[in-house]
Amino acid sequence: MSEDLLATCWSSAGNAASDRDDLRSPVPLRGRIEAASAAGFRGFGLLSADLPAAKHEYGLKGIRSMLEDNGIVDLELEGIPYWWDDGLHREESDRVRHDLLNAAEVLDARQIKVTPDGDDNPWDPGRWAAKLAELAAQAHGVGARLGLEFFPWSNIKNLHEGLRLVEDAGHPAAGVVLDVWHIQRAHTPVAELAAVPLHRIVGVELDDADPQVVGTLFQDTVHRRRYCGEGSFDLTGMIMALRTAGWTGPWGVEILSEEHRSLPIQEALNRAADSARSALKKASE
Repeated sequence: MSEDLLATCWSSAGNAASDRDDLRSPVPLRGRIEAASAAGFRGFGLLSADLPAAKHEYGLKGIRSMLEDNGIVDLELEGIPYWWDDGLHREESDRVRHDLLNAAEVLDARQIKVTPDGDDNPWDPGRWAAKLAELAAQAHGVGARLGLEFFPWSNIKNLHEGLRLVEDAGHPAAGVVLDVWHIQRAHTPVAELAAVPLHRIVGVELDDADPQVVGTLFQDTVHRRRYCGEGSFDLTGMIMALRTAGWTGPWGVEILSEEHRSLPIQEALNRAADSARSALKKASE
């Protein structure tokens, strides 16, 4: 049974957050990769906003060498804005898509993660399925899988809706990313995780949270996540259910919080990794 961990992009980003105008991490990529490796992670996540500066400083081949030198075997690339849009955002979306797909091919990325419309605007499910299928085919063409992460406040709110869209898209490279925060906050029964088709699981992310949401769901998820085992989630049940579904890793660790961002990056990643390993061990006992 694999216990390999993947540090998702925000876990190693230092003082950066997804509710800011500038999404870029202030920590140089080399320092992030080396800190993740020292904490025992064998997977690493990189946000599209951080890719241009990293390419400029190291080049894609240099980034690949850094990953290999630090024992990183699973790379996740994240973030194609408005991938469903043919309107005002198309030019920006296409530019990021092109850069991310090129990076995925050179860096031998395991997966590309995309997200729904966080503003929950009206949408056409059939059109979205076609767009997702198109993007999945492009990801497959560079050797990666495409993972859709649903959010309770978005137009794709829960596991059921995420799986339905992926099935409607119908491409074998498309699947869902299961962040236990979104599973819990969407009130999805833990038992349902055991029935998710394994071929539709692209990624799993572990974290924790307090029983009550503070502020909006978005504010709570960005500022108040907890390290695994320090909150109220039934992580043991979730991990056991996912293992029943056949998932063997890598296990993403996604910690977004004011506390996590305030720590030196090595300390933050050590805590993230140690707490996730403890949760995985507990679920094996």
